[in-house]
Amino acid sequence: MAEYKGIHGTKIQNYTSDPTNPILGQVWYNETSQTMKVQAVTTVGSWATGGNLNTARRLLGGSGTKDAALVFGGDNGSFYTNTESYDGASWTEVNDLNNAKRQMASAGTQTSALTYGGYTGAAYLSETESWNGTCWTEVNDLNNEHSGAGGAGVSNTSALCFAGNDPVTNNLTLTETWNGTCWTEVNDLNTGRTGLAGHGTQTSALGYGGYDYAPNITTKTESYNGTSWAEVTDLNTARYNFAGSGTDNTAGIAYGGNILTGQTANTEEWNGASWTEVNNLSTATQSTSSSKGVGIASALAAGGEISTGTVATTEEWNGAGSPTTRTITSS
Repeated sequence: MAEYKGIHGTKIQNYTSDPTNPILGQVWYNETSQTMKVQAVTTVGSWATGGNLNTARRLLGGSGTKDAALVFGGDNGSFYTNTESYDGASWTEVNDLNNAKRQMASAGTQTSALTYGGYTGAAYLSETESWNGTCWTEVNDLNNEHSGAGGAGVSNTSALCFAGNDPVTNNLTLTETWNGTCWTEVNDLNTGRTGLAGHGTQTSALGYGGYDYAPNITTKTESYNGTSWAEVTDLNTARYNFAGSGTDNTAGIAYGGNILTGQTANTEEWNGASWTEVNNLSTATQSTSSSKGVGIASALAAGGEISTGTVATTEEWNGAGSPTTRTITSS
């Protein structure tokens, strides 16, 4: 009979705590918990607790991945310029936005982000700020004021802004693209709304959910191909002020939000054709930040609002196929 060492090239070792970076398929014995463990991959995605933000707030912007994220702005009664950077374990305060605001759209990574539009408590905004990994710089404005718009894009030179509301219209259909220098109006969404979620790139994006002040919340999902929007299969749960993450219009994840009767923890995964309900957030939360331009296995939810007020909590999504440590049982 073949031995484990002959198959995998290593012996089963004893540790007082789990190894820091186990390889896939590695088996070990944890002396402290007195359990055998193995490094495997998840078959079903789930949320795990991450490090808390330094400042609790809601309706904040976000970019990057669960291991390298950036959040900015938001409010908890006061409006913030605060920007925080995440390394997968803890948040660090870095240079602030130039202007305090909430409900901005955003795009990009931890080192190359863009935030645009928003609300100051007194005015709707068209302003755009670009992050270079160190500081924010004001660049050319949107053509239209937006608050609660959807955002997509992979950097501070390539982004998409769609829908939202302004002082006159509660359910905008407007779409604008950013080329690193200026915004250009392109073809509108089919259904106007605000507080929707979105993800993807400038040429392959998805926008879903939202609120039209009727008061109606929607499950409508639209896919963008770089030229026009097309209606596709709806979300299972209507909601607004929620988060979404994904690489393009073929894969994504939607989570949290307001369902008019309160917050929801509901999480859904998009496969390019339909939405499937998967494991929920640990806590029902609305107005949380989201990661942008990343695969669904790297999604992040930071801050937001629960039934008792704003929170600083962070949850990280471990999608199917993500590495995970499992305890081996005899049953």
